[in-house]
Amino acid sequence: MQLSDSLVIIPTYNERENIENIIRAVLGLEKSFHILVVEDNSPDGTAAIVKTLREEFPDSLFIMERKEKSGLGTAYIAGFKWALERDYGYIFEMDADFSHNPNDLPRLYRACAEQGGDVAIGSRYVSGVNVVNWPMGRVLMSWCASKYVRFITRMPIHDTTAGFVCYRRDVLETIDLDRIRFKGYAFQIEMKFTACKSGFKIVETPVIFVNRELGSSKMNTSIFGEAMFGVICMTIKSWFHNYPRKR
Repeated sequence: MQLSDSLVIIPTYNERENIENIIRAVLGLEKSFHILVVEDNSPDGTAAIVKTLREEFPDSLFIMERKEKSGLGTAYIAGFKWALERDYGYIFEMDADFSHNPNDLPRLYRACAEQGGDVAIGSRYVSGVNVVNWPMGRVLMSWCASKYVRFITRMPIHDTTAGFVCYRRDVLETIDLDRIRFKGYAFQIEMKFTACKSGFKIVETPVIFVNRELGSSKMNTSIFGEAMFGVICMTIKSWFHNYPRKR
């Protein structure tokens, strides 16, 4: 029986060092959240840990197992469709590695449920640069990428590449998820861009992003290359595309 209006989607690949702690942290919050782990056949046994925890949290923890690592965007879209088949009103994106603080989930929830946002972004850059333990080169690359995307797309968003997000249900029902083209981290840009074009209100809630302490990062320079060149094509194509409108 569904007892929460909020689902947190956590994609995983080789996250055995983090997955149990992040699940317990989210499910231990005062506000009730459910979790869907979208697991991409991790060879390190991440799925087995989640399945064991399912015995302890059968009504609030769920797992979707995929045959291979198919990209962050496809993982989230699969999770979105799973959520829309159920009655969740608020659907969250969140990393497994504690770079996103579980204690910020209720703040993102309130930004949508109580403060009028359709999409709430946990923003690293809306109030300065709130990043901890990243090398300076990576901070500059990420900050410049967000500013570049904002300039090209004209989105009024400071952290355009953020991956800590809450969507109201009607946003995901309105967006044609099958038309989302990007599969990697540029997926985050395309989702925000499409939501903007569809007339949804996007708000940014300041958060502190902390680099992972356990496990290895999935980020690489090709991901930024996809974002740099892909947003130009996406923006040009948008001039000739009619986006679905907020109801």
